[in-house]
Amino acid sequence: DTLQKYGINMADLKKLKSVGICTVKGIQMTTRRALCNIKGLSEAKVDKIKEAAGKILTNGFLTAFEYSAKRKQVFHVMTGSLEFDKLLGGGMESMAITEAFGEFRTGKTQLSHTLCVTAQLPGEDGYTGGKVIFIDTENTFRPDRLKDIADRFNVDHDAVLDNVLYARAYTSEHQMELLDFVAAKFHEEGGVFKLLIIDSIMALFRVDFSGRGELAERQQKLAQMLSRLQKISEEYNVAVFVTNQMTADPGAGMTFQADPKKPIGGHILAHASTTRISLRKGRGELRIFTHSIYVVLIIPYPDMPENEATFAITPGGIADAKE
Repeated sequence: DTLQKYGINMADLKKLKSVGICTVKGIQMTTRRALCNIKGLSEAKVDKIKEAAGKILTNGFLTAFEYSAKRKQVFHVMTGSLEFDKLLGGGMESMAITEAFGEFRTGKTQLSHTLCVTAQLPGEDGYTGGKVIFIDTENTFRPDRLKDIADRFNVDHDAVLDNVLYARAYTSEHQMELLDFVAAKFHEEGGVFKLLIIDSIMALFRVDFSGRGELAERQQKLAQMLSRLQKISEEYNVAVFVTNQMTADPGAGMTFQADPKKPIGGHILAHASTTRISLRKGRGELRIFTHSIYVVLIIPYPDMPENEATFAITPGGIADAKE
């Protein structure tokens, strides 16, 4: 709304808000081409909006000391397992995308449900807890599961369910459109939401795009979605957690790999994720996860090597494994 002082009319601002661009920084994060695609915004209007945004914001450079102060806003959402949290440097980090991939029944959705509850609980370093948005692409969300997990942490069922905003996505386009709503909601209730979950990130892309002929288009759309997720996480200081599926790797047999399966999404998803967690089945109720840091601009814990630990899936969600 500050842009009104620079000659941008309210009607144009409403058009920006309708597609989830609710802040001046949001304008800076959006290309001119994308802004021109918004119905009712001409190139001249877009240039005027960009010019006004440039007057409000600084040139974008900070000293490392200033950026270090900004990084102090980062918080961690607990997973329910102390071993898991220790591996992640305290839990799921805000201003970042954390991806968990694994085969069927390795605990991806169980972890998503547990995070829905733990994100609402007060944590370390003054973390107060907050609301969660859950985007479901595979019809795996179960509110009753949240009640069982709430019992473990002694919190009220209704309060827990009331703090989770749920949406079912049916196509990859619908999934992208929901992010416009997410950005608008985060702006409307600033600081209230702490976690965004997408379970799973790639399922609908697999359905909507098939074969090598559509691979390039799929990867381009995926890159746009991941870029949007990264911007949302930074702009509103929320943690983003996505689950991912596995696929057989036909070339693995030629390289003598121990595991011939790999996560889908290719290099685009691998580079977009700040933290990648590989889940696999252990003995009995145990699940094993390996944690590795992939290359990003600011690596929160660059000295942390690839590591491994175990956790268990209990009626109360993800917990430490008992020997």
